[in-house]
Order: sequence, then structure tokens, then C-alpha cells
Amino acid sequence: MLIVNLLGIVLIGLIVWWFWLYKPARAVDLNEKNLIIVVNNGVYQPSKIKVEAGKKNSLKFFRKDGSPCAATVIFPDIEISEELPVNSNKTIDLPSLSPGEYSFHCPMKMYKGTLVVD
Repeated sequence: MLIVNLLGIVLIGLIVWWFWLYKPARAVDLNEKNLIIVVNNGVYQPSKIKVEAGKKNSLKFFRKDGSPCAATVIFPDIEISEELPVNSNKTIDLPSLSPGEYSFHCPMKMYKGTLVVD
């Protein structure tokens, strides 16, 4: 019984770390050749994207994950919400943005990403 309880606590800790505490280290520049943000297994890959300030940009998403939570990507600070079809590319056009960090996520905030504007 003790072993089951300890395993449960460890599993809860791993889930909390994965969805709320884990932060990838580097931002990928949008100008890198053919950058596609892949939505799969509970993450956006890459999850940190760097774009130029004062310039309109486009992000290309490819959704592999069939879960309902992965179906929508939301950029709350710039009021954009888009549906992502399964197994096809979806381009999202962004307005020109001022420097800063803008988050994007799924409706339940389990998939998370950051748009770094320089």
C-alpha cells in the first residue's frame, strides 16, 4: 500500500512538472528555413518562437495530435483563436507586434508556447 501511494505522489509530481513547470530554454527564430510548429503529445514543438517587432509575421502549425484540446490555438494578448486541422498545415497571420513576450496555448492551457518579439 505504501509503494502504491509513493508511486502516485511521484506520478502527480511528474504531471505538475510537465504541464506547469517545464520551460524549454531557447527561442527558435521564425526566419529559420521552413519553420513549422508541430502540435503533438501535449506540446508545441518548438514552443518558443522569436519574431521581428513591427512586422507582420505568419506562423505555420502542423497538428499531429488528435485530442480535442489540440484542435485550437489561442493567442489571448492579440485576440486570435484558430482551429488546427489534423494532419495538415495551418498558417496563422499575426499583426505587427511591439516588443515583448506573448503566450499562446490550447483552450485548457495544457499545450503552451511563447512568442518572443524583438
